[in-house]
Amino acid sequence: MLGDSDIAAIVLTLKLASVTTLLLLFIGTPIAWWLARTRSPWKGAIGAVVALPIVLPPTVIGFYLLVAMGPNGPVGQLTQSLGLGVLPFTFSGLVVASVFYSMPFVVQPIQNAFEAIGEWPLEAAATLRASPLDTFFSVVLPLARPGYLTASVLGFAHTVGEFGVVLMIGGNIPDKTRVVSVQIYDHVEAMEYGQAHWLAAIMVAFSFVVLLLLYTLNPTGRRR
Repeated sequence: MLGDSDIAAIVLTLKLASVTTLLLLFIGTPIAWWLARTRSPWKGAIGAVVALPIVLPPTVIGFYLLVAMGPNGPVGQLTQSLGLGVLPFTFSGLVVASVFYSMPFVVQPIQNAFEAIGEWPLEAAATLRASPLDTFFSVVLPLARPGYLTASVLGFAHTVGEFGVVLMIGGNIPDKTRVVSVQIYDHVEAMEYGQAHWLAAIMVAFSFVVLLLLYTLNPTGRRR
């Protein structure tokens, strides 16, 4: 059965995934729009940077984020000068690391949705004297809704499944940085296979439900 520490890890994981997904939708939208619309020679380089977490080992990302956000790193010195302390081994640090690690899983579906819209709806809105901002909110966002659905589901699920990055940045502090994946690791290390089975089964069920919802609610994304 699940203990108090298991429930606390589940709650913290859901909180982390929710905050990360909302931030990624906010941050990823302008990035995806720029990548979908720009003709800049920097498009390939920026797109590669966004996609790096797909191919890089999580420990590599975690290591460099740890160095950057540590006491002697540029981000760490900035946060200390602002009176915020350092981010590693805090929930805020987990959020920052999760945003970097899950970014391609949010940006790429939104970018694909923007690219699939084409030029005609934007030109039609322009002929009706719609401003660029009005066109974006009235035309682009409704047409890109399937992409946002895919991005939200994948971003949330990918954050829930994190292990290497959150362990490097957050460590293993109960009720503060110990997420479900780290809790399972602790149970296995302690040879508490019963508790590990419960949490692992929840993760498997969650992953299946997420994919089922994605394939059921967004069949066009599946076909593409």
